[in-house]
Amino acid sequence: MNQLHTPNASRNQDTGRLSFMSQVSRASADRASRGALSRHHSRRASGPISIFSATPCTFSCVSALSAAFKPFARRAALAVVASAMLPAMTAVPASAATLDDKPGRRQPKPPASMSTVGGAQLGKPGTQVRLGAGAPVLPKDVSGRSWIVADAESGEVLAAHNAHWRLPPASTMKMLFADTVLPKLPKDMVHKVTDTDLAGVGEGSSLVGVKEDQTYTVHDLWLGVFLRSGNDAVHVLAEMNGGMSRTVQDMQAHAEELQALDTRVVSPDGYDEPGQVSSAYDLTLIARSGMQKKDFREYCSTVRAAFPGEQKEGKKRETFEIQNTNRLLTGAAGIEPYKGIAGVKNGNTTHAGATFTGVAERDGRVLLVTVMNPDSEESQAVYKETARLLDWGFAAAGKVTPVGELVPPKSADAPSSGAEPAKNGKGALAKPVAAAQHGSGGRGIALAVVGGVLVLLAAGAFLVKRRWPLPERMRRLPRS
Repeated sequence: MNQLHTPNASRNQDTGRLSFMSQVSRASADRASRGALSRHHSRRASGPISIFSATPCTFSCVSALSAAFKPFARRAALAVVASAMLPAMTAVPASAATLDDKPGRRQPKPPASMSTVGGAQLGKPGTQVRLGAGAPVLPKDVSGRSWIVADAESGEVLAAHNAHWRLPPASTMKMLFADTVLPKLPKDMVHKVTDTDLAGVGEGSSLVGVKEDQTYTVHDLWLGVFLRSGNDAVHVLAEMNGGMSRTVQDMQAHAEELQALDTRVVSPDGYDEPGQVSSAYDLTLIARSGMQKKDFREYCSTVRAAFPGEQKEGKKRETFEIQNTNRLLTGAAGIEPYKGIAGVKNGNTTHAGATFTGVAERDGRVLLVTVMNPDSEESQAVYKETARLLDWGFAAAGKVTPVGELVPPKSADAPSSGAEPAKNGKGALAKPVAAAQHGSGGRGIALAVVGGVLVLLAAGAFLVKRRWPLPERMRRLPRS
């Protein structure tokens, strides 16, 4: 198994502030041998590089997709296949590609029935979209086995393809690891790494270069997780959290709290393990939760930083530069940095293929897109397909009927009393009249009033926390 994350040299980018996004949850209170270090460790930086730097730089952008695409060319060889697929294709645009339209290749089929968390339509196989007047058709060059486009603020799912298909997540699993563990460890906490901390790092893992008998701050280790997708950093942090088994249990419990019910955690670093799965829907839920945490936002949007090297006796400890493996953020291998990108996480393993979840802002709207395992010969397909879906989402917002929603966590979805508040026919909270009818005189009315106030306060507390900022990096990005 190999985890491939090495990018080319990065381009600098400007920094700024994005608009606010809706908060949906509260901050949350073994393999055998190690892989070899990648060649990037030979590069040295002259000194520490602040991840909060705001040095003005250039930032290229991906041009928006046009509102329509040319229809597919007719192919005689596909006539039989097309006729057989005609009933299923009536629900999607004619230009939306599917996994089954390639002659001579057998593609895996999604389950006929999947989870319906977020809406019944999301449990159906194939592409789900409801285009309205003036809405652009979906881009044709999207081959991901599973993908989703969602509004990060409202939670509306604008379009999806096999949204609940349970697939290997690769290093996008690190989003759940960070969302679970990051709030538990103070960032200035110092830890001396032991052989035991690194004993379970899988062969071929992506590494940041953590060394035994060296000290690192929690902040250093999180930089290694987010920028270099370092499994060595993940394992050290997991040991600091009480060990691998404890961390896996914590992550599974947090996934269930988020209602990411397609997700099964076996290894916190996303290393290929039997039974370890997630879905485009779940990864999007997890990213939405993680982006509510300030440190999570800052780490996943950091382009490059200085990482501590090995301390040699009698010499000052040097650092080397590490760079984010998210190519829509840094620009590498022919990929242009995406306009307004602010994270989140990429992954690539032998079994999972390429996976990616990204968040971007444009004109005050924030979108989340997840693409899992594109079946395309196009170079860097997972990034290009994400960019196309983001462009489509920004152009289609307000012109499509949502096909589902990103559900809130269990703790945010229900009041503290454990009972869901009654609603009137228009969706508003119902007045607590019924409670007064069961009381005795003034006491019953008082109880009803108090109960109503508590319900409103619970709802209000949730609404107060619905606005939260993305990193101070993107506001001054050039607009096309």
